[in-house]
Amino acid sequence: MKQISGQWTLYILWVLDANGALRFGELRRRVDGISTKVLTERLRLLESIQLVHRQHQPTIPPQVTYTLTERGKELSGTLDHLYALAVRWENDRAKGVADTKMASL
Repeated sequence: MKQISGQWTLYILWVLDANGALRFGELRRRVDGISTKVLTERLRLLESIQLVHRQHQPTIPPQVTYTLTERGKELSGTLDHLYALAVRWENDRAKGVADTKMASL
């Protein structure tokens, strides 16, 4: 739990699960708000614990693609459940704000 509970880590895993193989730049764009340094650190950690596979192609410019490993794919259902909870909680929060505004009218 400690290894995957760091900031951005679950989100990176969820983005890879939802989108499949992504090059570094595309992954950085999809994980809105993360710095290049932090994304690199998180990906190295995820690779070291065998949740993410890094494929490097020695082209010019170099192409690096990230995918979930089989071990990483085992988290798929859990990531989907966490996403569904987050959406529900956000909807509940938005509804609560709307209900508060309606009550004040």
